[in-house]
Amino acid sequence: MSQESFGPESALLVVDVQNDFCPGGALAVAGGDAIIPVINAWMPRFATVVASRDWHPANSVHFSNWPPHCIAGTYGAQFRAGLDTGRFLLVLDKGTNNVDDGYSAFEATSENLESWLRGRGIEMLYVCGLATDYCVLQTVLDALRLGFGVTVLRDGIAAVEVNPGDGQHAQSVMEAAGARFVPSGQN
Repeated sequence: MSQESFGPESALLVVDVQNDFCPGGALAVAGGDAIIPVINAWMPRFATVVASRDWHPANSVHFSNWPPHCIAGTYGAQFRAGLDTGRFLLVLDKGTNNVDDGYSAFEATSENLESWLRGRGIEMLYVCGLATDYCVLQTVLDALRLGFGVTVLRDGIAAVEVNPGDGQHAQSVMEAAGARFVPSGQN
């Protein structure tokens, strides 16, 4: 992979690479761990790296649709071992209320992501993380709706696949909305 760095107008957004979304977790994504080396390899290329995490209350309405996962302060909510969290300038907590799902990083309750990015002159987001068909999808769609350019790292995402084909469908929706997809070895 090229070691070219990106300018100050670009940021890497790492979505929900947490224990409960990786193998052995409460809502495991097959191959969820495989994206960690890809993400770690991309992080040094950006001056700005931001991460989101599900941070649900134990009694979240979100659990009427999903098994309990990423409960605030638990092992399952922690970032996965091996992920270079020392590069995160900002960690966004989402799904923190008992009234929402908090799929998109732009729904974070700990910080207004749009304002934070705009305050730093960020215009382009490179997105990676879990899961392609839910939190990555909604984050990308929100970013595009807000006017950010979006590139998704194709081998830096993985889908939960509640229904077969959900991950591919989500990628098609993101592309149709204007997101660009690249393999990790390309810019």
